[in-house]
Amino acid sequence: MSGYDEVPEEGPADDEAADGLLEEELRQAAAVLDPVPDVLRQLALDAYALHDLDAKIAELTFDSLVDALPVRGVTDAPRMLTFRAGEVTVDVEVTEDGLIGQVLPPRSARIEVLGGPQTVRPVAVDTLGRFTSDTTPAGPFALRLRTGAEVIVTEWLRT
Repeated sequence: MSGYDEVPEEGPADDEAADGLLEEELRQAAAVLDPVPDVLRQLALDAYALHDLDAKIAELTFDSLVDALPVRGVTDAPRMLTFRAGEVTVDVEVTEDGLIGQVLPPRSARIEVLGGPQTVRPVAVDTLGRFTSDTTPAGPFALRLRTGAEVIVTEWLRT
């Protein structure tokens, strides 16, 4: 056989280069045929900007829109929410006038109402763990509690 008939063997470096070229071609095709909407890209960036790596997630354990029994004659009942992260419970009432809540067991904490990447409203917490905010969140919101060295973030909800 002559040297012209032999096919050179491909090594791992050649496979990686071919994979890289294929990946780039697929990215370019996706960008043209099915681009990511600007709104979705911005939401992803905003969510990442609000991400706390060390935060515990407070799970929603009660939502009056889903879990409560309707009361006859009451049309504008406030929304009641309960979040739990380990031993910490946060009860929140969402009204037309704002938020009212309590951290249990009572402890000193700083609470921030999150509404987007630039929207953080601090809320004062008293010695009994009670807090109020005179602004009802518009759109999705979450609460971030800072209790000493612990950071707890609630799930995001819509009002």
